[in-house]
Amino acid sequence: MNCSRNDVVLLPIPFTDLTTRKVRPAIVIGQYGSDLFLVPIASVLANTDFKLAGWQAAGLNVPSGVKAQLATVEENLVLKIVGQLSPNDVSILDAHLRGWLKL
Repeated sequence: MNCSRNDVVLLPIPFTDLTTRKVRPAIVIGQYGSDLFLVPIASVLANTDFKLAGWQAAGLNVPSGVKAQLATVEENLVLKIVGQLSPNDVSILDAHLRGWLKL
């Protein structure tokens, strides 16, 4: 699958303790070779860092937010590209990435 920056994809995301993984939506924030850098999306808004304003346009079924986590997975694990972030949500995500990574 050919993924691009700001694509919203469905794929198995590992839990932070690496004991298991679950198919979840995530946002592609970069790529290096066949590896994708992602931030996970969650529908439990209390567990997110910020809410996506354009969640429907991004291909999501319910209001969702972005978690302050990073994951690296092989691109071949992507099951489906469901949408893309709105320009406003991209700006908010970029600001949060700079803060999380101290850039």
